[in-house]
Amino acid sequence: MSELTPLQQLARFAAGVRFAELPTEVVSSLSARLLDTVGLCLAARPLPTSAMAYAVARAWGTSGCATVIGFEDEGMAAPAAAFVNGVLAHSLDFDDTHLPSVLHPSASIVPTALAMAEETGASVPEMLAAAAAGYEICVRTGMAGYDRELGNSLFFERGWHATSICGALASAATAARLLGLDAAGIGHAIGIAASMGAGIIEANRSGGSVKKLHCGWAAHSGVVAAQCAAQGITGPPTAFEGRFGFYEAYLGGRADIEALTVGLGEQWSIPSIFYKPYPANHFTHAGIDAAIALRPQIPVAEIVDIELGVATPTVRTIGQPHAEKIRPQSGYHAQFSGPFTVAAALLGGGGLGLWLDDFTDEKAADPAYLELAAKVRCVANAECDAIFPNQFPAVLRITTRDGRQHEHKVLANRGGPDNPLTREELESKFLANASRSVPAEIAARLAGGLWQASDRPARELLAPLVEAGSLIF
Repeated sequence: MSELTPLQQLARFAAGVRFAELPTEVVSSLSARLLDTVGLCLAARPLPTSAMAYAVARAWGTSGCATVIGFEDEGMAAPAAAFVNGVLAHSLDFDDTHLPSVLHPSASIVPTALAMAEETGASVPEMLAAAAAGYEICVRTGMAGYDRELGNSLFFERGWHATSICGALASAATAARLLGLDAAGIGHAIGIAASMGAGIIEANRSGGSVKKLHCGWAAHSGVVAAQCAAQGITGPPTAFEGRFGFYEAYLGGRADIEALTVGLGEQWSIPSIFYKPYPANHFTHAGIDAAIALRPQIPVAEIVDIELGVATPTVRTIGQPHAEKIRPQSGYHAQFSGPFTVAAALLGGGGLGLWLDDFTDEKAADPAYLELAAKVRCVANAECDAIFPNQFPAVLRITTRDGRQHEHKVLANRGGPDNPLTREELESKFLANASRSVPAEIAARLAGGLWQASDRPARELLAPLVEAGSLIF
């Protein structure tokens, strides 16, 4: 084969990433995403599903030196630790989002990078370089499935969870790089992972906790794919564009293959990935901000009707089925409900606007929340359609008993390049999340170390958790 296939070009790129050559904004973003993701893992530690995922991995009997975040454990082998940490990272729906691909890259890439770096003894810069390659591959494979004319991801149109499917490919590249594989080996790892990525998004609509597993399984699959490649198992070089390849299988051949490689090594997607300021589906965030803005002006008792205008493709995720969105099954399902999140923003929230305590099972059954949620109608809005999916905008209109209509528009999401979170806000988010599982002094020590991309062993990053031992709640 005289020319490199897209997979081989991505693999060559991943093998060639050097930490010292990364742009400053990429390094800063990598450190911040590491901080954000570890905080999310600690915040999710008390969830019953976290204990379930841990029990599954422990039953595999895979002892090792990779840290399972928030668990007092002697360590697991990298595939098992990556699985548990990936489940934790995605369980609260609080992890970052790339637009317009609607991917959540960090929840699989960071668990993979941490587990493999600990297992291989890699340094922090080596780990971050591998993660940088993984992020770029994740976003590019997702964007190849984005239909600009449709204005939406073809993965989502067909019911696939692009986050877990593309996350497996990215995790494979990250893990293979940390295993020291060359471009050919990294290519085989990605090609193997193309047979491993999975995930459907029906749980977003009708319930079920399986979505929490998706990023953990992506991380696990990526690590295993890299380990298989290291042992000599091979993948197809035409895994992406082939007749029976990735995009034919998942998207019926509708893909922009050029998006995989155009500007590769020159354009970096990492700094443009959106952080989440609220623990809810990203489609709900602009509506939350609009409700928070209107809250001081409107007594809840005076509200008779609420119209939440959003982009047409998001209505089915956060507004349908209507009966289930106004009465979510649990606090987790409430995070995917436009009506409930608006009600929560009008009734709850603390210093951080809206937080995990607003999405408990108790709040999801609270009559006051449900009564207000029942007044919310999610509708398609033409102004939002014109902006989506580069932002997830919302137009909120609240009608009160006196017939007046109060409107607020949020057209650029907080946490993105056009409306960024400050370092202080990111650190506040981390400390609030981490304190759900560890004492404040341990959370502060973790934060200090995670911000620094200095040349030291990556296993030192999570050392405060290991040293804390029984102090973990």
